[in-house]
Amino acid sequence: MHPDPAAELNEPQARAVAQTEGPLLVFAGAGSGKTRVITYRVANLLATHRVPPWKILCVTFTNKAAGEMRARLERLVGEDVGRDLWVGTFHATCARLLRRYHSAVGLGRDFVIYDDGDQRAVVARIVKELDLDDRRWPARALLARIHKEKQEGRSPRDVTPESYVDDKLVEVYERYEKKLASCNAVDFDDLLLHVMRISESESPEGYELRERFRYVLVDEFQDTNHVQYRLLRQLVAGHRNLCVVGDDDQSIYRWRGADVRNIRGFRHDFPGAEVVKLEQNYRSAARIVRVALSVIAESRDREPKELWTDNDEGAKVSIVSTRDERDEAAFVVARVRELVAGGTSPRDIAVFYRTHAQSRVLEEAMRSENVPYQIIGGTKFFDRAEVKDVVAYLRVLANPRSDVDLQRIINVPARGIGSTTVDRLLALADERGISLYDAVEVGLDAPELGSAARKKLASFRVLITGLAREAAQGSPSEMAARVLDASGYRKVLEAEDSPEADARLENLGELISSIGEYEEEALAAGDVPSLSGWLERVTLAADADQLGDVPKVPMMTVHAAKGLEFEAVLMTGMEDEVFPYKGLAPDERDELEEERRLAYVAITRARRRLWMTHTAVRTLYGQTRYGRPSLFLRGLPADAVEQLSTQPAPTARFEPRVAPAPVTRWSHPQARVAPAAPPAAAGERYIDREVYDDTAADDAEHAFAPGARVRHARFGDGEVRRLEAGTEPIVVAFFPGWGEKKILARFLQPGS
Repeated sequence: MHPDPAAELNEPQARAVAQTEGPLLVFAGAGSGKTRVITYRVANLLATHRVPPWKILCVTFTNKAAGEMRARLERLVGEDVGRDLWVGTFHATCARLLRRYHSAVGLGRDFVIYDDGDQRAVVARIVKELDLDDRRWPARALLARIHKEKQEGRSPRDVTPESYVDDKLVEVYERYEKKLASCNAVDFDDLLLHVMRISESESPEGYELRERFRYVLVDEFQDTNHVQYRLLRQLVAGHRNLCVVGDDDQSIYRWRGADVRNIRGFRHDFPGAEVVKLEQNYRSAARIVRVALSVIAESRDREPKELWTDNDEGAKVSIVSTRDERDEAAFVVARVRELVAGGTSPRDIAVFYRTHAQSRVLEEAMRSENVPYQIIGGTKFFDRAEVKDVVAYLRVLANPRSDVDLQRIINVPARGIGSTTVDRLLALADERGISLYDAVEVGLDAPELGSAARKKLASFRVLITGLAREAAQGSPSEMAARVLDASGYRKVLEAEDSPEADARLENLGELISSIGEYEEEALAAGDVPSLSGWLERVTLAADADQLGDVPKVPMMTVHAAKGLEFEAVLMTGMEDEVFPYKGLAPDERDELEEERRLAYVAITRARRRLWMTHTAVRTLYGQTRYGRPSLFLRGLPADAVEQLSTQPAPTARFEPRVAPAPVTRWSHPQARVAPAAPPAAAGERYIDREVYDDTAADDAEHAFAPGARVRHARFGDGEVRRLEAGTEPIVVAFFPGWGEKKILARFLQPGS
């Protein structure tokens, strides 16, 4: 199909679609139809310029966005043509390329991708090997430094040590890289780094990669990091046919390497680039657009853009003063119930917060009123212990050299291979420079292990080699079911005969169903379903991919909301030092700029209704403090907002900053009550997952999510039941033989 720009696109969109040769920069304001520009541009290349579909690459940042883009393209150009296009996230695209060019970087084609937990386990093992104090050298902090270096394209030899800390970092980084290589594994950063290095090389693979695509289109370009930008420049070095679409006002991922200078400096790096600005918003009501523009207009160094809309005015944006976080939660629940009663689907009503720690009280209020909801970015299905166990089995079958996975399952379910035996095997593997799997075979003849240990290791090796032979013939879903039976995992859970065991069996059944869905999708796309293909999909899943088409209210951080839109949005915690979370100190101006962009992103997710709540008093991270309305609430256009309060009169410490709008007093029956959540009726389910009480001090604190395994120096291996608030995170974990224990998080290590 050849789209008619005059009929389907506005004037700037049509210009962007028609300009096909050379570099093109499209500044796309929120809700301005950027995906339409990309898809119609591809359709134009195919229909008018007869470009083969496999010579066109489209990349974006989430699986959800990639899926929607592919679906739109297939509707425009047909499924047969659309199937040959390269459409995917940066990481998925690089994983696909790396499967093709794996030998150029010394990898086997069956390499595995280590997720965050796997990476931490590798670093924790290195800390132990180097005899470092894990309290001074926590695996999470070391890994964060390693990721920062990788996002800048630096290998261990490129890091210049300037202190003792840097010396140790380089040593850990070097060992980390060697262990990944010996395990035939990569982390998320490696997917990009390896492909970038191939593209920059003069090898036959590098030449072929640079010649592979004639047109490259990039969505959400403002979120690219240094490595992604270097890779893109290599892919278009021979023809410069690079179209980038993005918005510097929506650059919110600096903490994970995104560099807004890539989009702001594009014209310098690609002289003569055509520039198009999409400024008409098709998504939101006019009052929401004006509020968003007033917030982002204060930003420094932004590309000048004037967001506007032909949509109707809509309801006023409500700025709501509440007493405390429970009063705020009650207000949120009441608004949700009103919207649902008025005919709005729960899935079209979103609740935002700046950090996961704010979700606990909101969840309690939702449960107390039986409001169905789902947490986006909380405990994921694939983070549950039983699911991770079976996935680890499958990864070992795909790649026996994956030490992290083998260490996880070698005694799961319990088969008498204790930690002492495993430690000796790890030492043997390090001493000989071999994988843990190979060390098991060597250990069969090692007298220091003892005859009983050797016998159990022999039985385990027979199990794995037998399953590996079957994996070469069976489908991924068949192998998952076979692992449950052959390993004894299913039998152990059935014998336990408890509600918790039943729930785990249900989760494992859901796991097998999800693999079956992957197989059906692969066959429909003309691909052969494979174990490595499914494992790759699971590992690269993002938070936004959890958002299901189910009648439940999505609750998420603002970061997780990027790329989504909803009929109604409730933004909570709009207080200084909550949102903006950082940036108020004189030396934190860059942080404040990003927080402002984050607020702009949140506001522009709303189509018709928007509430922004703040509290006079809030208890967070175990500390109670008086709230000051967020600076983002100051100076909003008076004709676009209204002020509401849940209290009879404003407090002395609370002065509304939006002028001059009338204040409406609003009350609700739960305003002063915080009822305990009643138990759900039998068979009733209101949430998508187990209760998630993440009160850790930053968004990335997921190490001790419910179901995670942990290890304590005295109590041994246990499983996390929940987190509790305190001046620092408190973990409630169950330890066999000891029962439930409350332990400060810093005294626990991730278990295996």
